[in-house]
Amino acid sequence: MKGLIIMATLFSATAAAQTAGFDGDSTGALPAGWRGGVTGRGSPKWTVEADASALSKPNVLKQSGSGSFPWCVRPDVAVADGWVEVKFKPVSGREDQAGGLVWRWKDGDNYYVARANALENNVSLYYTANGRRNTLKYVDAPVPGHTWHTLRVEFAGKNIRVIFDGKPTIEMEDAHIAGGGAVGVWTKADSVTLFDDFGYGGK
Repeated sequence: MKGLIIMATLFSATAAAQTAGFDGDSTGALPAGWRGGVTGRGSPKWTVEADASALSKPNVLKQSGSGSFPWCVRPDVAVADGWVEVKFKPVSGREDQAGGLVWRWKDGDNYYVARANALENNVSLYYTANGRRNTLKYVDAPVPGHTWHTLRVEFAGKNIRVIFDGKPTIEMEDAHIAGGGAVGVWTKADSVTLFDDFGYGGK
């Protein structure tokens, strides 16, 4: 309860939310102001693409390459305490069909990540330190493929709350990564995933 009170106080005091629907960006390239890469090895491919299923038409952000842990972030953003949210759609992948969020991103080897996986039907929370992903918690949850889902993370100090499709799924304390950092999206392995309506707020 204490963590929820802290978060509620924080969110009431933060600046207005920032959102990105990728609809004003040129297709075939990264959205303006974003940086794509990978933790580990591989060749991720992050591009803005037109997609008929986009929740805010016409564009989405698509990851169609492969790599250990592909990420795409807003490097000009530094949020220590706040929230980040995205709509995502798992499209395909033999090894994984994951969609995730990153926050307190310091660089490609150090950040928090929460993700949902359509092949495993679970939601999980990790921290990545020195390029190594470390599991904090797994929770079983249905994650149908070829369907748009909403993933949201709220974080304040040590308190972290992960909300999947409107339902609080993970809530815990962790202090491995502190201070401000970038926010963005994340996938794993050969996941082909679409992202839309990315938003964040905080300070």
